[in-house]
Amino acid sequence: MNSNFVDYIKIYCRSGKGGAGSVHFRREKYIPKGGPDGGDGGKGGDVIAIGNKNLWTLLHLRYTRHLYAEGGENGSGSRSTGADGSDAVLEVPLGTVCKDFETGEVLCEVLEHNERQVLLQGGRGGLGNDHFKTSTNQAPEYAQPGEPYIEREIVFELKVLADVGLVGFPNAGKSTLLSVLSAAKPEIADYPFTTLVPNLGIVSYRDNLSFAMADIPGIIEDAHQGKGLGLRFLRHIERNAVLLFMVPASSDNIRKEYEILVNELRQFNPELLDKDRLLAISKSDLLDQELETMLSQELEGIPHLFISSVAQKGLTELKDALWVRLNKND
Repeated sequence: MNSNFVDYIKIYCRSGKGGAGSVHFRREKYIPKGGPDGGDGGKGGDVIAIGNKNLWTLLHLRYTRHLYAEGGENGSGSRSTGADGSDAVLEVPLGTVCKDFETGEVLCEVLEHNERQVLLQGGRGGLGNDHFKTSTNQAPEYAQPGEPYIEREIVFELKVLADVGLVGFPNAGKSTLLSVLSAAKPEIADYPFTTLVPNLGIVSYRDNLSFAMADIPGIIEDAHQGKGLGLRFLRHIERNAVLLFMVPASSDNIRKEYEILVNELRQFNPELLDKDRLLAISKSDLLDQELETMLSQELEGIPHLFISSVAQKGLTELKDALWVRLNKND
C-alpha cells in the first residue's frame, strides 16, 4: 500500500502547433480567375491539468513520460478552416502544484474539483491568403504558417490538502491518534518511520461536522537539510491550516523536543510559523495529576493539552481545541 503513494512526477509536455493558412484561389467553370479563398489553419491543442477530488496520489501518472497535444490541421480552399487539435488532459489530485522543471517557476496550483488549468497553450493557426488581399494586391501568393508548439518538462508535486497536520518525531503516536479519531488505517508499530507516506483521515465532530487530518511522516532533527525523510514530506505541511505538534509524555525534555520541531519548520519555510499551533502530549495515560501540573509549568507560553489515544483521554478536548482554531476567522 505504501508504494502506491506517489507525490512527485516529471513529464515532458508538448502543446500542438497551429495549422498553416492556405494559399488557394477560387477556380470555377465560369470564373477562371477568382480571388483568393485560402482558409485559416486550426489551433493546436493545449496541455491541461484538471482537478479530481477522487484522486489522492499521482500514482496513475507514474508511467507517463511524454504527453503530446494534437496539432491543428492546415486550412484549405473555399475559406475552409482546418480542424483544431485535441487537447492533452491530465487529471491530478487536489493540492497538486505544477512547476517548470528547468526554472522552478510555479505554473499553477490545482485546488478545486474540475478546476482546469492550461499548462501549455497550443499554437494559433495561420491566416489563409484570403486575409491578405488588398486593392493593390488582389492575388496574394502567401499565407501565415501556424504558431509553433511549446515544450517543457513539467513537475507535478502533490501537497496533501488537510485542515490539521500532525507534526512530530517518529514514534510520537501520530498514526495511533489518526486511527482513533478517524476511519483511516495507517500502519502502526513501535519502531521509527513506520509511516512512510502521508495518511489522511476525516475526523467526525459534533452535529455531523468534520475536518481532515493528515499524519505527516516523522521529522528528525535537520530534516530541512534532507535528513531522514526530510524535505520530501515537509512540503505537505504547507497546506495545513493548523499544526498539531505531538511529543510523547515519556520524552526527556518535552519543551526542547517541541522547539526542535518548530525550528525544523522555520528552517524549511518561515511562513509555516504563521500557522496556528497546538502541542499534544501523547501517551499521557501514565501521568498523574501532579506530574501534569509540573509539566504544564515547564510548558508555560505553549498552548498544550494531555492526551492518550489508547486510553481515549483528552480526545474530545483535543477535537474542540482544533475546531476552535480552524474556525476562529469565520
